Amino acid sequence: MKPFRLRMPDVRTTSVAFASPHSGREYPWSFVRRSILDERILRSSEDAFVDQLFEQAPKHGAPFLTATYPRAWVDVNRSADELDPALIEGLGRNAHNPRVASGLGVVPRVVANGRAIYRGKLTRREADARIRDVWQPWHEAIKTLLDESHALFGEAVLVDCHSMPHEAIESLSHPRGQRPDIVLGDRFGAAASSKIVDRIEAAFAGAGLRVARNAPFAGAFVTQHYGRPARGQHVVQIEIDRALYMNEQAIRPNGNFKSFVGLMEAVTAEIADIGRRDIPLAAE
Repeated sequence: MKPFRLRMPDVRTTSVAFASPHSGREYPWSFVRRSILDERILRSSEDAFVDQLFEQAPKHGAPFLTATYPRAWVDVNRSADELDPALIEGLGRNAHNPRVASGLGVVPRVVANGRAIYRGKLTRREADARIRDVWQPWHEAIKTLLDESHALFGEAVLVDCHSMPHEAIESLSHPRGQRPDIVLGDRFGAAASSKIVDRIEAAFAGAGLRVARNAPFAGAFVTQHYGRPARGQHVVQIEIDRALYMNEQAIRPNGNFKSFVGLMEAVTAEIADIGRRDIPLAAE
């Protein structure tokens, strides 16, 4: 099975590319059998259906990269060296890393709410194989898309698409006294130009959604690693409240799903417009 699916537009007309790293839902049977969790709980850390929310991106001239394997198998939004000695055999203790310590390294030890995936440990060979077969191809694809954006448009914008549990934002306040529906993460300005983030925020706000920035999610490895605004390379993480379109407990679309997909197509089109440039066509 391929580690990702890349959907390209017929003609690429924007420097914006979209990626959904955590919506993969192909759970290897050997993995499900080995886990001490049932499949529904295994899926609790999945950004379920996010790939469907942005699936019209190619229609608007932008590539869309989606994961095949789930986050619980290997997390492509972590550094390849974020290895967990509590899960993987033969590792010494490294400098403290809060993500790894909580079980959310590149090969996760837990799913949502800290529930352990396995009873024992994995071999280093198993962990390395997941990184080689899934993590590395994913990041090669990201780099290729960014390089193509630079070559075609002189800049690159990566929109990193995620969802967040409703409970993660229940305690947050919004300037207008309401909880945000969307949280944009740009590493507090280090990963993207404020002009680009402003326009993404305006696209969501124009659709009637409440937007916050960098709290509680400022962006993880992809945002930090690839965001280089001084070089014309911008990365913005988008977190969408799952309650807007799905039943989180049952992991299925809710009654608002169809209309929310339509709303998200309009938002996706506006975000794609951020990177729109006139490309001179070759004579041949």
